[in-house]
Amino acid sequence: MNLLSVSNLSKIGREKPLFTGVTFGLDEGHKAALIGRNGTGKSTLLNTIAQVLQPDEGTVVINKSAGVSYLRQNPSFNASDTIRDHIFSSDSPKLHTIRDYEETCAEMESGINDSLQKKYDALTLKMEQGNLWNYESQVKSILSVLGINDLKRRMGELSGGMVKKVALAQVLVEDTKLLLLDEPTNHLDITTIYWLQNYLAQTQRSVLMVTHDRYFLDAVCNHIYELDRNRIKLYVGNYSAYLEKKTTEAEIEANAERRIESVLRVERDWLMRGPCARGTKAKARIQHDMALINREKFQTDKGFTFEVQGRRLGGKILELHNITKNFPKGFAMKGEVSPSASTASAATLSAGAAPATPPVISNFSYTFNKGEKIGVFGDNGSGKSTLLNIITGEIQPDSGTIVKGENTVFAYYKQNPVFKNLDLTVLEYVKEAAEVMHMNDGTTLSASQFLEQFGFEGKIQHS
Repeated sequence: MNLLSVSNLSKIGREKPLFTGVTFGLDEGHKAALIGRNGTGKSTLLNTIAQVLQPDEGTVVINKSAGVSYLRQNPSFNASDTIRDHIFSSDSPKLHTIRDYEETCAEMESGINDSLQKKYDALTLKMEQGNLWNYESQVKSILSVLGINDLKRRMGELSGGMVKKVALAQVLVEDTKLLLLDEPTNHLDITTIYWLQNYLAQTQRSVLMVTHDRYFLDAVCNHIYELDRNRIKLYVGNYSAYLEKKTTEAEIEANAERRIESVLRVERDWLMRGPCARGTKAKARIQHDMALINREKFQTDKGFTFEVQGRRLGGKILELHNITKNFPKGFAMKGEVSPSASTASAATLSAGAAPATPPVISNFSYTFNKGEKIGVFGDNGSGKSTLLNIITGEIQPDSGTIVKGENTVFAYYKQNPVFKNLDLTVLEYVKEAAEVMHMNDGTTLSASQFLEQFGFEGKIQHS
């Protein structure tokens, strides 16, 4: 059964079309991925399919009996909502019934009266008539596996990883057959990624996702749609199969390009002699040559590597001595997730009140050595971002000391970057750090040239 039909879809970007004439479909049980370089329009295409954005041309038809659930790359939420409010905010009548049943059961724990008993009996009958007991069990199972146990916590209090888990849970518990997932593994811990990978591989639901995680793609997807040169192309198989086919295509295109250039060397000489174009054959030959000259030329992917020249470090890099932070696991620091996020609980704890849970960091000490490459991993909400925030001075530990080397300077890429001045252009923002980049190989790049290496070309630098 076909669940999704996309026909002749087009969307114009800032300077040029992001994609044109996109046509494809998704059948029941298909697991597909949209892949492509950053800025090619993958998220825009997914937003258009989810009807968050309107296309400039074309249509999107979703099977009415299937229903669609959409996980955004950066989930939006009301900071004052509880986790329960957020997860059960769906339009699904089944989820509304389960939510009302769960809330009534919670109310009855404080006491039972006739009105509450009648409400409970009516909801129990509704659960039975709708055959919702198994569905309720599945909902509880998903929440449990994702570590979402306290549904009364406010969304604004959660860490970035926990927010993503709650948003993921909301999508997975909905009674739909089509999942649209934009970067579903971002901010998730390793355990959750592995569980999600197995869930998506085994579920009967259809999936269309955007992700840069090649191992996740390999394990889940059986169809790869590549968005390149404003067009979309299907490769049947997983990501490894896609890479094999792309290698073969690249070899064929490169060979064809060499043959065309060989022909054009002769034809350019002929054109330079100024042939008479009065005859039909001569006109046709000139038109053919001009078509070859103006053709869309084969382009290899532009990869790049760089290493910026850094400061000479001294003997002391960074030392952490007995760092402790009493901060409930899974809570966000102020401003980490949303400027409007409520941090009352966190503020109370950091002000010296007894923690409701064990410290997120306790008596941690470490001496950093020159050249070390260190990875920090753990469950969502276990304090990874908190540790980085302490190291960089974004927040202060409750106890312990940080000793920074005289020449040590931090470059901090945050989980949720915050731009203090949104009036700056992309180029102006980079120039605030450096107008000229000095590379380790002795070369230099201007800020504009540096941005081009990351795909920011043309007018977008000034947006």
